[in-house]
Amino acid sequence: MPEPIIIFRHLGLAVVLGLLVGLQREHSEANRPGMRTFTLITVLGTVCALLGQVYGGWVVAAGLVGLAAALLLPPILLSRDREPDPGITTDIAAMVMYGVGALLVILPQAPAIPVAIGGGVAVLLQFKPELHTFAHKLGDQDLRAIMQFALITCVILPVVPNQAFDPFGVLNPREAWLMVVLIVGISLLGYILYKFVGEGAGILLGAILGGAISSTAATVAYARQARSGVLEPRGAAVAVGIASAVVFIRILAEVAAVAPEMLTKLLLPCAVLLISTAAPPIVLYLRAQRTNAAVVQPRNPSELSSALFFGATYLLVLFALAVAKRYIAPEYLYTVAVISGLTDMDAITLSTARMFLSEGSQSWIGIHGWRLIMTGALANLLFKVVLAGTLGGNQLLRLVTVLLAPALGIGLVLIIFLP
Repeated sequence: MPEPIIIFRHLGLAVVLGLLVGLQREHSEANRPGMRTFTLITVLGTVCALLGQVYGGWVVAAGLVGLAAALLLPPILLSRDREPDPGITTDIAAMVMYGVGALLVILPQAPAIPVAIGGGVAVLLQFKPELHTFAHKLGDQDLRAIMQFALITCVILPVVPNQAFDPFGVLNPREAWLMVVLIVGISLLGYILYKFVGEGAGILLGAILGGAISSTAATVAYARQARSGVLEPRGAAVAVGIASAVVFIRILAEVAAVAPEMLTKLLLPCAVLLISTAAPPIVLYLRAQRTNAAVVQPRNPSELSSALFFGATYLLVLFALAVAKRYIAPEYLYTVAVISGLTDMDAITLSTARMFLSEGSQSWIGIHGWRLIMTGALANLLFKVVLAGTLGGNQLLRLVTVLLAPALGIGLVLIIFLP
C-alpha cells in the first residue's frame, strides 16, 4: 500500500478529474450523472485500485462490473416508463472515468497519462455538436481519403520490412513508408481543412490550404482558371505566390518531424524565403480588387497510387544522393536537388533530413544540407513560373515572374554567401 501522502494525491486527482467531467455532463445532460456522481465514480476507481494492491486485481474488475450494472440496469428495467433513449455516452464516459481513477494508482510514476485521458473525455464530450457537424459534412470522397490514410498507416506500415537492400544502407522500405505516412498525413490535414473552409474562403486562405495539399497542383489549377477567364490574372498570380510560400512552412514541418537538429541551420533561410515569397503577392492582393477565386477541387492526397509514387521517388532521390556523394562529388548533389525539386519538394527535403540524421551535423550533408533543400526550393519556384506561363498565358507569366523574382534572387544570395 502506498504512503498516505501518495494516496491523498491519487484521491485529489480523482476528485479534480471527476469534477471536470461531471461539470460538463451536468451542464449538457439533465437528469443524468453529474458532478457528484462522476466524482464518486472516479474516486471509486482509485479506491478499488488501492484495494486491489492488497486483495488482488479482481477488486477492480468487480468494481467495474458493479458500476456497469448500476448504470445500465435501471434504464433497461424502467424502459417502458422512460422518455426516448438518451444514449449511452454518459454511461460509457462514467466507466472510462472509473478506469482513470484506477490508472492513477496503477501508474503512479506517470500521472500525466490518466490526467490526459480524463481531460480528453471532458473535451470530447464538450465538442459533441462540432464533432457531429464534422461527421455530417464529410462526403464519400472525404471518408475514402481518411480510410485510405488508415490503410497506409495501420495496415501497410506494420508489415513493411525494416532493413536496407542496398550497399549504401539507404533503401529501407519501412523508413520510406514512414515518410509516405508523414507526407500523406500533412496533405490530408490540408485536404480536410480545405473541404470545410475552402469553398467559402477568400483567395488568400484558399491558396494557403491549396499549398498545404500541393503547391504545384494549386499552381496548375489557378493558372487554368486564369486561362479560362474564371479568375483574373492578378488573382491567380496572388494565389500562386501564396501557395508557393506555404512550401517553406511545409519544409520546416517535415524537417522538424525527421531531423529536428537540422532546424538550427534551416530556420533562418526558410524564414527569409517565406517572407520574400509571401510579401509581394500579399501587397498585390491589398492593392488590387479583392476577389475570390473559384473553388479549386483538390485531389485525394491519400490515394494508394500517389503514396506508392512518392515512396518510390523518395527512395530514388535518397539513392541518387548517396551515389553522388560517394562516387562523384558532393557538389553534384545540387543537380539532384534541382531535378527533384522541380515538381515536388517533399522528396529532396526528407531525403536530405534522413541523411543528416544518419551522418551527423559535422558531415558534408550536416553543413551544406540546408543549401540542397533551398536549391530544390528555388528550382520549385522557377518551375511554378514556367507552369504559370505555359498554362495561364503571358500576362500571368509576367505577374508571377515579378512576384517570385525577389525570392529567387534572395535565395541565390543566401545559398552562395550565408555561412
